[in-house]
Amino acid sequence: MSARPKKHSLTLRGHRTSVSLEDEFWLAFTRIAEARGMARNELAAEIDEARGAERGLASAIRVFVLRELTID
Repeated sequence: MSARPKKHSLTLRGHRTSVSLEDEFWLAFTRIAEARGMARNELAAEIDEARGAERGLASAIRVFVLRELTID
């Protein structure tokens, strides 16, 4: 896996966009979407709606993945 972020394409509510994520985050994001029975685009749209203007989509996805995988 590459240590550098890679661009990944998403479609949010009919609009194409891309996010730059490290392979590990993209893989974890994909697995979380699959575990929820959702498409990546669908999960990304939910994260996008909840993220607020001060955080970029890629950062919001990373935080989402960390929260999902963190055991308190």
